[in-house]
Amino acid sequence: MTEVAKNIIQLRLTNQLRCLYTIIRDENTKRADFVFYSDRIIRLLVEEGLNQLPTKPKNVVTPTGATFHGYEFEGKICGVSIIRAGESMEQGLRDCCRSVRLGKILIQRDEETAMPKLFYVKLPSDISKRYVLLLDPLLATGGSASMAIEVLKQKGVPDERIIFLNVLASPEGIKVFQEKYPKIKVITGMIDDGLNEHKYVLPGVGDFGDRYYCV
Repeated sequence: MTEVAKNIIQLRLTNQLRCLYTIIRDENTKRADFVFYSDRIIRLLVEEGLNQLPTKPKNVVTPTGATFHGYEFEGKICGVSIIRAGESMEQGLRDCCRSVRLGKILIQRDEETAMPKLFYVKLPSDISKRYVLLLDPLLATGGSASMAIEVLKQKGVPDERIIFLNVLASPEGIKVFQEKYPKIKVITGMIDDGLNEHKYVLPGVGDFGDRYYCV
């Protein structure tokens, strides 16, 4: 883990991570491999997201009869995916948290203006009392993520309880979170070079949702 800025956390760039990103960036990588290796990265992001959650002491008795002074998470969590690409990260969360509650927000970008539009929201009724792991593989302009966060805030979720997970981020998107949402933690696997004239992350992975879901 590397703390890029106060609220920006990047996974430690290990040899394994370098290889995983090389595979998913390759335009010749088959869909099955793209899904498999993306899932490995997503699992690492979820694990780091869980590391950021507060804990409280809990004592348990082991099978030897001894007492172990351990910990448990302080509050309930839920995942909220930004449809559709964000749904690719749901299984990674389920793998780490059994029976986790999930919400969905549908935001689509206008290809001409690059501005986000909100189409659909479905969230747990008690989301204001939970820690939220916001899921979206790519942080580009930050427009969709910002709109999703505003939806969560309108539902009563404080900034301090939101953790945004993404596979790749742009410097422009990171800047949005540094300036607009300094209390929200962003956990990313890698920060890329920037955005092109079409607002796509470079060097990037292309359209993550298409490569993950389309044969």
